[in-house]
Amino acid sequence: MTTTLASEVKDLFKELNVNCNVVELDLIEDGSNYQELLLEMTGQKTVPNVFINKTHVGGCDKTMKAHKDGVLQQLLCGENEVYDYDLIVIGGGSGGLACSKEAALLGKKVMVLDYVVPTPKGNTWGLGGTCVNVGCIPKKLMHQTALLGTSIQDARKFGWELPEETVKHNWETMKTAVNNYIGSLNWGYRVALRDKNVNYVNSYAEFIESHKIKATNKRGKETFHTAAKFILATGERPRYLGITGDKEYCITSDDLFSLPHCPGKTLVIGASYVALECGGFLAGLGLDVTVMVRSILLRGFDQDMANRAGKHMEEHGVKFLRKYVPIKVEELEAGTPGRLKVTAKSTEGDETIEGEYNTVLIAVGRDACTGKIGLDQAGVKVNPKNGKIPVNDEEQTNVPHIYAIGDILEGKWELTPVAIQAGKLLARRLYAGASLKCDYVNVPTTVFTPLEYGACGLSEEKAMELYGQDNLEVYHSLFWPLEFTVPNRDNNKCYSKIICNKLDNGRVIGFHYLGPNAGEVMQGYGVAMKCGLTKEQLDNTIGIHPTCAEIFTTMEVTKSSGGDITQTGC
Repeated sequence: MTTTLASEVKDLFKELNVNCNVVELDLIEDGSNYQELLLEMTGQKTVPNVFINKTHVGGCDKTMKAHKDGVLQQLLCGENEVYDYDLIVIGGGSGGLACSKEAALLGKKVMVLDYVVPTPKGNTWGLGGTCVNVGCIPKKLMHQTALLGTSIQDARKFGWELPEETVKHNWETMKTAVNNYIGSLNWGYRVALRDKNVNYVNSYAEFIESHKIKATNKRGKETFHTAAKFILATGERPRYLGITGDKEYCITSDDLFSLPHCPGKTLVIGASYVALECGGFLAGLGLDVTVMVRSILLRGFDQDMANRAGKHMEEHGVKFLRKYVPIKVEELEAGTPGRLKVTAKSTEGDETIEGEYNTVLIAVGRDACTGKIGLDQAGVKVNPKNGKIPVNDEEQTNVPHIYAIGDILEGKWELTPVAIQAGKLLARRLYAGASLKCDYVNVPTTVFTPLEYGACGLSEEKAMELYGQDNLEVYHSLFWPLEFTVPNRDNNKCYSKIICNKLDNGRVIGFHYLGPNAGEVMQGYGVAMKCGLTKEQLDNTIGIHPTCAEIFTTMEVTKSSGGDITQTGC
């Protein structure tokens, strides 16, 4: 072993204070025979050919890489277990993809496993998870479709001479266009993984040991893989009701966006953001929509804002059936769409009602996909009530080499950008020596109801619970977007509110906006919230005129004063 490469390996072991036996094949009798034997054993023709504790490492490059990855130290310490991968990520959604690509960029050998269990209706989708396929992306595009319908009506008031006959919407055209775009994203994700040398496997992963998984593809073929570390990013799926006919005849958001036919008269069951967003855009397409609500709208959000968003929907044709829960769904007639009969019971008594609909959309929440991936075999603790995984502030489970990110975390935001941020930062902490952790405080978000609701920080209810009403000052205002004035619609229906902590220099601890382009407005103010925004700083900020966002720079009326918040003029 007299090559320059061999010398590099010798120097490495010398630097590590490791004694090694060196066999110079070109200096011993039968050296060629040993070389042939080594070739047969390892498939390696070149030297040096390194073995540690009876484990073949390889040549110079592989030895150096093993040292960089920490595998060499494991072998030298007698930890003979060499894993197939440095990291296996279970789940190919936003968080899993972000984490896997970041780890690969840092030189790690990474596998991503992603498998979509078909819905009861048989629907599946490509790589990218809920957000891309059956969540944020198609939802926002169909919300935009509904907004365009309103814009067409507004256009006449602005002088556009459109045909007098009713403008019609074609569901199939929209559905095809949206799904074609999603398909391009699916392909892009696969290419990105390939370019970064991440091994993507379309199989269902299940732990059989703490460092070993079984992967089963759609044909039932099983393969087995090991890794030094694992990241769980399996996300959630819509919850069903557990009543007669729910899985047989109802759909969820997992089915809606690829529905081959217009849903027709629709009953939306639930008051989650998914329920109100879907009910909102379906009504915006001109469909007859009823939302069945068990208790409150948008649980966990500011209830003042939630009720205003709901009232706006009601004023624009969405019917709300409050204090009822479905107990049975029956098929009256098959078709595309067919006819369904829904029986519901009052939450306040024994009264039951019946109604006929073409489509029933269930949107009562989501369940974590953690129950059937063998976490018990790996020793990972799970909250038995909701399937969520408790982690520390570094997304680490109770099993040190297994981490979790995204919607399956106990007590964390169920938002795509949160999962992406957590995934990237986790990879950097694991493999780049970084220390920055994901900040789950003051995360801005938007509910894309017909009149959009953006929020950052605490709801009014939560702020009162934490600080007490006497220590808060709530500023609020109605407003009328300039764009709405010429069509003369929704006068003073938009609403803004900030919640300030009087004990902390008037710091803004809750920021709420109900109006057009809520996501765009909230993103900028979200940065300000991160920087410790105060009411004085808002007052000293010059607004951009004429915009909706400028309302926050001129708010003077407090809730406690009871003053008039109606806006007039510009």
